[in-house]
Amino acid sequence: MNVERAAAGCKALTVDADLTEAAQDYTDAMAATGNFSHTGTDGSQPQDRIEAAGYTWSRSGENIAKGQADAAAVMDAWMHSPGHRANILNCGFTEIGVGVSTDGGPWWTQDFGTPS
Repeated sequence: MNVERAAAGCKALTVDADLTEAAQDYTDAMAATGNFSHTGTDGSQPQDRIEAAGYTWSRSGENIAKGQADAAAVMDAWMHSPGHRANILNCGFTEIGVGVSTDGGPWWTQDFGTPS
């Protein structure tokens, strides 16, 4: 991902523990419920889940995917999707957390943020 960002003139993202927690928790929830949506079964939105994990953001975003066998395949899919690509190449984001679950998927979540 940071290779793609560098090619677009963006700085590399750094991993944040709170974003990672939010991404992994949501990935696990999608896998457990079969709900493939940015809206959780409890009505939560990405920003709600990021805040619940303790991240205070000024900018945030989320990518989700299901079924890609590995990280290279999911990155390829995201880079060929305008909305997902826009998140990856958003130079305003500075941090990321990633979650993956192989339970009936794989399921993937990227949570992007910029702290406030």
